Amino acid sequence: MPHEQDLLVRWRSLPSQQQQTVLDFIEFLQAKDRPIDVSSKLEDNSLGDRLRSLRTEIVAAGEPLFNQDSLEHELASRRGGVELVQ
Repeated sequence: MPHEQDLLVRWRSLPSQQQQTVLDFIEFLQAKDRPIDVSSKLEDNSLGDRLRSLRTEIVAAGEPLFNQDSLEHELASRRGGVELVQ
């Protein structure tokens, strides 16, 4: 029996939920070999858009952005006031 027919016979013997699992696995295998289109990922990045918007609002409000020292100080204060020693 050719592989295709064997697969079809076995697939038909599965409950519908397991048939869907098989289909999902096939899609996973196909997706692994597809090149990733980074440009479309960047265009559809609502979190990134929101973060850029928040940064713009912070700068417009005159708030200074964190540099490495101020970031470490903020983290230390949120962790109970323990300062990092350099």
